[in-house]
Amino acid sequence: MNLPVSGISGRTALVTGAASGIGAAVAAGLARDGAAVAAVDLTWSDPVATERTTPFTADVADPPAVARVVAEVEDTLGPIDIGVSVAGVLRPASVCDTTDEDWAATFAVNATGTFTVLRELARRMAPRRRGTLVTVASNAAGVPRTGMAAYAASKAAAVMLTRCLGLELAGHGIRCNVVSPGSTDTPMQRLLWTGGNGADQVIAGAPEQFRVGIPLGRIADPADIAETVLFLASDRARHITMQNVYVDGGATLRA
Repeated sequence: MNLPVSGISGRTALVTGAASGIGAAVAAGLARDGAAVAAVDLTWSDPVATERTTPFTADVADPPAVARVVAEVEDTLGPIDIGVSVAGVLRPASVCDTTDEDWAATFAVNATGTFTVLRELARRMAPRRRGTLVTVASNAAGVPRTGMAAYAASKAAAVMLTRCLGLELAGHGIRCNVVSPGSTDTPMQRLLWTGGNGADQVIAGAPEQFRVGIPLGRIADPADIAETVLFLASDRARHITMQNVYVDGGATLRA
């Protein structure tokens, strides 16, 4: 039996964190495959609409703003079939050095923001009995990381939220999955690099930080993550739900 070719062409997709990095790659990939894409972010340096991509501005940490932008997208582009939650922030610090404000700000975007976006989309998808949702989390949600407790904990919350939602929506025919990237060449990743060989250091690992490095010997490109998201959003993954796919070149040894 032949599986469907795409399940993306002709559909409407919403992507948060779409102004740069993985979110931008996901939005571009969905548009390339024929979706009408609502690209949502808090700030845009140069928000240019294209034939298949329309920029929208919203803060995922603001529930009323999320409700407004989802309603605006559906009024403008039609019912949303694909939702991808990518927006995230990283404020690295040890647990003892993490401030209350840093902890709250991290969870507001990475955990509560994901919850707000998925909840708003799920409320609209469930009565229509169609749709697919993908959360971009992090491999840090599955293994301890020094200096990244707030980020790792918030991403772990987003992972379990998505899987629980997938269980609740399965009876409506709606799939919910997670993609957990490792080190990916994005502005967020480059902020962590020190010196002139940051990429090499990440690939090699750091025993003092209990990092094993990347067995495949390369840092991911945002497109590597986007292609996994597109697969899970497509009809080729029609029998996959509540899964967490690590895309990290083997960096976590799938711990």
